[in-house]
Amino acid sequence: MARLLRWTALAAAAAMLAAGCGGSSGGDDKDRDKSDKSDRSGGSSGTPTGSAAPTRAAGPALPASLTSQKLDWGRCEAGADSPAPGGDWRCATLKAPLDWTKPDGETVGLALIRSKARGDDRIGSLLFNFGGPGGSGVSALPNFAGTVSALAERYDLVSWDPRGVAASEGVRCRGDKAIQQAESVDATPDTPAEERAYLADAADLARGCQKAAGKLLAHVSTTDTARDMDLMRQVLGDEKTHYFGMSYGTELGGVYAHLFPERVGRVVLDAVVDPAADTLGHAENQARGFQRALDDYLESTGQDPRQGSRRIAELLDRLDARPLPTSSAGRRLTQSLALTGIVLPLYSEDGWPALTSALKAAEEGDGSELLALADGYNERDDEGHYGTSAHSQRVISCLDDRQRPTVEETRRRLPRFEKISPVFGPFLGWDTAGWCHDWPVAGQHDTPEVSAPGAAPVLVVGNTGDPATPYEGARRMADELGKGVGVVLTWKGEGHGAYGSGSDCVDSAVDAYLLKGAVPKDGKVCS
Repeated sequence: MARLLRWTALAAAAAMLAAGCGGSSGGDDKDRDKSDKSDRSGGSSGTPTGSAAPTRAAGPALPASLTSQKLDWGRCEAGADSPAPGGDWRCATLKAPLDWTKPDGETVGLALIRSKARGDDRIGSLLFNFGGPGGSGVSALPNFAGTVSALAERYDLVSWDPRGVAASEGVRCRGDKAIQQAESVDATPDTPAEERAYLADAADLARGCQKAAGKLLAHVSTTDTARDMDLMRQVLGDEKTHYFGMSYGTELGGVYAHLFPERVGRVVLDAVVDPAADTLGHAENQARGFQRALDDYLESTGQDPRQGSRRIAELLDRLDARPLPTSSAGRRLTQSLALTGIVLPLYSEDGWPALTSALKAAEEGDGSELLALADGYNERDDEGHYGTSAHSQRVISCLDDRQRPTVEETRRRLPRFEKISPVFGPFLGWDTAGWCHDWPVAGQHDTPEVSAPGAAPVLVVGNTGDPATPYEGARRMADELGKGVGVVLTWKGEGHGAYGSGSDCVDSAVDAYLLKGAVPKDGKVCS
């Protein structure tokens, strides 16, 4: 089954909410000004003087066939070339080593999308990663272009599908029918039989991912993608990497800064993943974050958060025993689907009215609205086809994460999860046991390394009401990046991510940093 609450792609959730939350998806932080003298060469203002820290990216030299490749920018596939602020969209394929320890060996094709800078005063390329892991940048960037219209004047806007994602040899571990069948598996097993079914399903998915990915399964890590980014920088002709990472994209940005500190240009990390949290820590963080967002939602509707959460938990308990009928032929609203439906509208205040309506309908015996919200999160369209971002997310995160919590460890920690959140805790607790169960490839680390001494200032944007990547992660990311590197900008708001979410204070600070090199004062607060 698809993981329920991993840090999801910001753009995908935002697109669903903008569409009204009830439909189906079509698929799946300061006031120190700096001079701007280096803009034309792609450099970054504010880079510390003196020698930069030696690169941590030492390895075999890259062949000219990779570093000197010429990208053939052409018309994009349908859906990726719609007109948007920033100019016409063009797409190309970048060749990168399948195995970065063997740069002369087999390659993997990475799908890129670009809109060239509108103005003459060009800074360079601005790379975007919208999260996941597993989100398609090729699909997301045109939808996000209106939000970053001011940046399009001086940057080429560029994104890509990371290896193992969508058009970059995306992985599909199951067919549509098997995905729908797996939705009936109880994600919070109550009996030995349900536990066996839960783990058997997880093992079956692992086998499907192994069969689908083949050799790629061992080469889709965040470190691999960070190295792809630096190859991208070279091929695009940039001296420095300018980057905007959201959600999981903040972890990717931190890993890149660690590997290539001297090549860090202007980097923004928004909706920040806590780099100091391991697998269990992330699950607890998300339980805390989503419960915090749910409490804020309940308060906004005049409800007592404790009582409101209890009512929702009771509804989920009833659905565990008796799923609700829906208007979708042959489908019922299960406990797991209902929770997924509750999650999506918590990504933005714009989704709160849809949550109110869906919960009311479910209390009255109709599960259709919560099911539609769950389908949006799960990228299920009206024809019953599912997107593959959840599969890509699985193969990337299980290669990154070394921890493999057992069922026994999960049982011991469930009371802690339930105390953090009576609504989301049980699901996230069990998820730690099932997510990488019986995975055929070992994980690489407990936590990612993001220290980047010598790097230029990195703007770290945290939102106090963020459900998926709780605010505390922003300060930890800044601390891990190192003194003088991580600069925190705080927004007292709701939803997943801050930039483009309605705060002129946040937007103007980010724009001034990216366009003029003006680094905000560390600790600046926008309300």
